[in-house]
Amino acid sequence: MTVVTSENKPAFASSASRYDARAFAKATLAQWPALAAVFDHTLLKPEATREQVVRLCKEAATYRFACAMVNPAWVSLAVSLLSGTGIPVGVVVGFPLGASLSTTKRAETEALVTLGAKEIDMVINIGALKSGDHARVSEDIRGVVEIAHAAGAIIKVILETSLLTVQEKLLASELALQAGTDFLKTSTGFSSGGATPDDVAMLRGVAGTLCGVKASGGIKTLDHVRAMLECGANRIGASAGVAIVRELGAP
Repeated sequence: MTVVTSENKPAFASSASRYDARAFAKATLAQWPALAAVFDHTLLKPEATREQVVRLCKEAATYRFACAMVNPAWVSLAVSLLSGTGIPVGVVVGFPLGASLSTTKRAETEALVTLGAKEIDMVINIGALKSGDHARVSEDIRGVVEIAHAAGAIIKVILETSLLTVQEKLLASELALQAGTDFLKTSTGFSSGGATPDDVAMLRGVAGTLCGVKASGGIKTLDHVRAMLECGANRIGASAGVAIVRELGAP
């Protein structure tokens, strides 16, 4: 479990090596268990069944992925299945549009951490950002961050980079950092595009050593992962995690 410090940052945030893209990529790609440890093993399709969620959680425990990422309706099941394994359950909030009321996002977060979720991936209010309502975007993020951190959970703020201009990506990153996010995340995987090396490099440039960067959306091969890591990602969100770690030699 990630321990949250008094500054509401995960304990690993003090490790600069995690943010040295070249060194981190080299170490992570050296052997498959290290690679598995940076994967959010993900199943967010609306048609996902109970059987598929059970399989996801079993794979997360077997390969020791960073977390099992599910939709809110499956959190209780996932927490039950992963109890005692040391693998946390991650969940999405305001997903996939980000256009929920801030009060709804906060209530959802409160309910999910109460159920045992330890990692919260929230989508920003994209329309508010594009409208220039920066205070609303900031407050929207901060409300979720405060609830999650109070419960010992970490936050990954989803920017949905494919919908943003360069200036909007930079601004959204700054607002998320100011609100206390633990990770900047590229994409939901449900919009017009996913993670790109350029976007990951941009987010790492803004984040520096202040927080992590999660690349997500369209990552299907080891080559994709290598590109994201070398550009500064230190967490990968994908549904193809098992296939990818097998490319590196996992059984």
